[in-house]
Amino acid sequence: MAKDKQKKPQRPKAAPPRGFRDYFGPEVIHRQEMLRTITGIYHQYGFDPLESSAVETVEALGKFLPDVDRPNEGVFAWQDDDESWMALRYDLTAPLARVYAQHRNNLPTPYRRYAVGPVWRNEKPGPGRFRQFYQCDADTVGTPTVAADAEICAMLSDVLEGVGIQRGDYIVRVNNRKVLNGVMEVTGLLNPSDPTIRAHERGIVLRAIDKLDRLGESGVRALLGEGRKDVSGDFTKGAGLGDEQTDIVMGFVSALRDSNAATCARLGELVGGSAVGAKGVQELEQIAEMVEAQGYGPDRALIDPSVVRGLGYYTGPVYEAELTFEVLDEKGRPRQFGSVAGGGRYDDLVKRFTGQEVPATGVSIGVDRLLAALDNRLTRADEVAGPVIVTVMDRDRMADYQTIVAELRNAGIRAEVYLGNPKNFGNQLKYADTRNSPIAIIEGAQEKENGIVQIKDLALGARLAQEITSNEEWKQNAAQFEVSRADLVSEVRELLARSK
Repeated sequence: MAKDKQKKPQRPKAAPPRGFRDYFGPEVIHRQEMLRTITGIYHQYGFDPLESSAVETVEALGKFLPDVDRPNEGVFAWQDDDESWMALRYDLTAPLARVYAQHRNNLPTPYRRYAVGPVWRNEKPGPGRFRQFYQCDADTVGTPTVAADAEICAMLSDVLEGVGIQRGDYIVRVNNRKVLNGVMEVTGLLNPSDPTIRAHERGIVLRAIDKLDRLGESGVRALLGEGRKDVSGDFTKGAGLGDEQTDIVMGFVSALRDSNAATCARLGELVGGSAVGAKGVQELEQIAEMVEAQGYGPDRALIDPSVVRGLGYYTGPVYEAELTFEVLDEKGRPRQFGSVAGGGRYDDLVKRFTGQEVPATGVSIGVDRLLAALDNRLTRADEVAGPVIVTVMDRDRMADYQTIVAELRNAGIRAEVYLGNPKNFGNQLKYADTRNSPIAIIEGAQEKENGIVQIKDLALGARLAQEITSNEEWKQNAAQFEVSRADLVSEVRELLARSK
């Protein structure tokens, strides 16, 4: 009987888990630059940074705790040694609610914080949809005034323009949960004394409104009524509203007018005698007045009843920052870039911990989405400049090259010594090219003896290689020149300044 062949151990597959990705140098640097701008604006508005744990108890996450043995629906969760469940944070808002409830006696009221970091969602990944992504939030906890909401809208506008989105290429849209509740009352879909009645139908109405841009008015009307059959033949059951009820809802989502004041006036008509609806309209009027007083007109902050933002989570004003320019999708079709940030008022979240209502409002910026928008609009250089490369002409003189690179770094210049095999000088220049280095420093034995160094302007050299057709032109526009060793740092600094 032949001996069984012993199986060789399989090597692990060199790939990240499904739904995750790696970020390399330029991507990380671009993100850092953008976040530095955003958090600088947050800081200017008076918000303080907060870093909370990436792991929370599932109990603290609350709404993600399903009634099953393993509570990991929507989150990455595991059981600790003491049988308690923990999970990677789903967003940055739930941790804030826990932090505020825990430390509220030692925090100022209102408490204004911003937070930046990755979040994780245990959802099916897809094209451009990952299970780990970055968010950048700013929230005010402890004030009921909608002045805090108006401030968020103004700050969102400042952030978008600060990172390079031109005015006219974005709009901050504002709506209010209370106004929609008023419309639901008028249609008979909401009984204030028992909100659980017809909650399912209200959910269908919310999802239908959210699809207005994609399905158009006729598609939304179908979903508000008996239902809609799509092009593939699949049927989606509707909310079952009558024609009169449907007209009221459609009047709400199409209430947008030429000015914020006119839109609010129309919404006031639609909510009729609903007290909560009238309160919502009043809040929208106050927000519009406050943002316009700061110089943010409807070309930047717009009252728009079609904004939904999963309204079940919110208790008052909601807002969404939308980029309005066109991009091409994966099939080459033009479409609007869409939303890059959103938020609203969530007065019930901290109440889960304290038993008392704590008013709060905030916004979350989708960092990866906004980075993609900046790449698409070419609002900054595509490539991040690499370090100045100090080449190695004589490996026995490494201490001399380390002295040069130390002088450059001490002057605030990003620099490194080539640490590969220095035998082939061409490979050193190829390395500098792959690093997108702007300058190479060359000091051979003869340069050392004469007290000079050679500076090679790599960016200029690349351009000249494409433009120059004769030796004479090359001599007149040489990209390599010698300078006194004592003047090296000042010459490099001047050359870098000219190349910006």
